[in-house]
Amino acid sequence: MKICDAIDSSDFMDISEKRLFTPHRLGPLTLRNRSIRAAAFEGMCPGNLPTDALIDYHRDVAAGDIGMTTVAYAAVERSGLSFSHQLLLDEEALPKLKNLTQAVHEEGALCSIQIGHCGNMAKRSVTQSRPLAPSSKINLYGPTFPRQMTTSDIETITRSFGKAVHLARRAGFDAVEVHAGHGYLISQFLSPYTNQRKDEYGGSLENRARFLKEVMREVKKAAREDLAVLVKVNMRDGFAGGMEIQECLEVAKMLESWGADALVLSGGFVSKAPMYILRGSMPIRVMSRFMTNPLMKIFVRAFGNILIKDEKFSEVYFLEEAMKFRKSLNLPLVYVGGLLGREKIETVLEKNFEFVAMARALIQNPGFIKNMLTEEFSRSSCDTCNYCIAKMYSREVTCIQNE
Repeated sequence: MKICDAIDSSDFMDISEKRLFTPHRLGPLTLRNRSIRAAAFEGMCPGNLPTDALIDYHRDVAAGDIGMTTVAYAAVERSGLSFSHQLLLDEEALPKLKNLTQAVHEEGALCSIQIGHCGNMAKRSVTQSRPLAPSSKINLYGPTFPRQMTTSDIETITRSFGKAVHLARRAGFDAVEVHAGHGYLISQFLSPYTNQRKDEYGGSLENRARFLKEVMREVKKAAREDLAVLVKVNMRDGFAGGMEIQECLEVAKMLESWGADALVLSGGFVSKAPMYILRGSMPIRVMSRFMTNPLMKIFVRAFGNILIKDEKFSEVYFLEEAMKFRKSLNLPLVYVGGLLGREKIETVLEKNFEFVAMARALIQNPGFIKNMLTEEFSRSSCDTCNYCIAKMYSREVTCIQNE
């Protein structure tokens, strides 16, 4: 068992009845508290390789008393990349990733890595190949024109997930998070909107979940007994024609039976309902300003507000849906979505969610968790303007307040 350094009780404010700063088990791990840095894209891997900037950011989050930080958006193979500054988990990345996990561990936190494949959102300019998807349906958000995957393609990518877990272990990670949500490849197989196959991987929910089942088999085999396996799942795709709560709940129950150590509950579909994930508005002009492709600049300015529709932001915006999952599942659940202050964090934990995850608050201030050790009603200064998200398509993610 891997156990983080315990926080001395003298560091606590009067929170003996509070949950945030209590240690908790997650599979074979024990986190020093209930906080997790969510797997939000950092954009700090030019040439698809990790950098000192990526190491420094996660070290800062760990020094800020996070329980576990998550390196985001690592593609399991080159065909799964969307961006030239996105991490590719391969042999070449290992030296820097070893430095990263060592830096995080030295600050007393644990370290996870999110693994996935972008499917129909992969960019040919990055992968040098046509995007792969469950079906050949055009992805207007790219736009991309994917090729329907053969059973051989499915088998190859399934094995790549297992290989990625082996690489994660060698790099010193304590956990892996399988990305099965947000309209990426696994989510594309699950959703009837993107999966129009007529074979054993399409049609019924059991068939649409077959790829995920096979990925989980490879991941669990590679994780053995010492790496925790989390899975990010949708509670809703967030649009008509996508997956709704009941089907998503059935997938969650499948994952529980397949041995997932925890589920990260989210929702939304990047190519169809991106703001359902984040809530609020996307600053379209900021997004286009940082783009290097002049045609994409014009396209985004002309059609961005049509393709990326606003979704009202409110704190703990996923809580109502998440409660339905909490009542139906026994495994640990990670709540994410709209956590900006201690009061709401404790509210979520009191509803028997084992962990809370956040991203924007930790982009604005990597020390946000530590602040809550001394200020019971501490709040993030993040105003959810989504400037950080608008930047991620072309460069590293930062908060406008820090520039």
